[in-house]
Amino acid sequence: MLKVRSFIVALAVAGSLAAAGFLLATTTGSAANRSLAPVPDAQAVSAHAPYLAGQCGMCHNPQEAVEGSPGGVPADVAELCASCHYDMDEAIKGSAVAHAPAMMDCTSCHNPHNSPNPSLLLEEPKNLCLGCHGEIQQTIATARVQHDAVIDDLACMNCHNPHASDIQALLTRLPFDLCVSCHSEDNKVDSDGRLLTNFSRLLAENPYHHGPIEGKDCSACHLTHGGDNHSLLVADYPAAFYAPYDPDNYALCYRCHNDQNMADPETTTTTRFRDGSRNLHYLHVNKPDRGRSCRACHEVHASENPHQIRDAVPFGPRNWMLPINYTKTDTGGSCARTCHQTKTYDYTAE
Repeated sequence: MLKVRSFIVALAVAGSLAAAGFLLATTTGSAANRSLAPVPDAQAVSAHAPYLAGQCGMCHNPQEAVEGSPGGVPADVAELCASCHYDMDEAIKGSAVAHAPAMMDCTSCHNPHNSPNPSLLLEEPKNLCLGCHGEIQQTIATARVQHDAVIDDLACMNCHNPHASDIQALLTRLPFDLCVSCHSEDNKVDSDGRLLTNFSRLLAENPYHHGPIEGKDCSACHLTHGGDNHSLLVADYPAAFYAPYDPDNYALCYRCHNDQNMADPETTTTTRFRDGSRNLHYLHVNKPDRGRSCRACHEVHASENPHQIRDAVPFGPRNWMLPINYTKTDTGGSCARTCHQTKTYDYTAE
């Protein structure tokens, strides 16, 4: 009966907060009931000051104390916490998005006595969050490719504020800025030893940005919590310089781009990368074995050249920078040496 009454109270609080203009970040799973009893002092790494001082009456009603119990606490636990933690209470109520547990009951996440975790958390951050956010837990558990930010020590709190934020999904920054803030280190390598891109420098030094980058939307191509494709891509895209051509292998690109660019050996409409009607996209990509993947010519994030044409592309396990030497003209362009001898094309040619 008590659980039912608590649930009804929580719904009523959520409804009144929403009516007052708060956007509540709620959960879709349910965590197991966690004990709020103190842990042995030897296990505690954080402790609540009133508990350390033995002043149980700061939170408990001493008039209700009986042997083995310090007495009851007020029904509105969040209000009790706010009577001391007024700065946190003001920050939460002054934010556009509030985490429902932070508004309703601080003990959903914090032990009011002591804890084997920092900040009086009932569990380590990742397990605590995933105890309620079951759909994210399932994504992480089944993902073939993991996002380090989701599974390291701070886990969810690398990107989310657990109390409140002025940004959707309790993010600590706008999504694009959040991604770039981490993916902007020099000399950082991935698990395969490949040097990772410093995106702050790449975007600052290259004026031509791919559409999703221009729109500040990393999620157009990448998943956040985990996925099945390399680089957390939302759909298939070849990982190597050479790839057999199959439209399904380029499902990521064809979410935005016209697959007919690669389908016809002759065209005068679907692309300007052609010599007369000879489709040069088809020539380069549409091969059963050594088709050049999009990355052979295009930098998928930002480039010095229009259409994200690369100056050079990493080639082979040593990542040798293979020059493309592309020059644009009014009616086409040219590529010089390295891949092949200098060749020019003119899409106006008969």
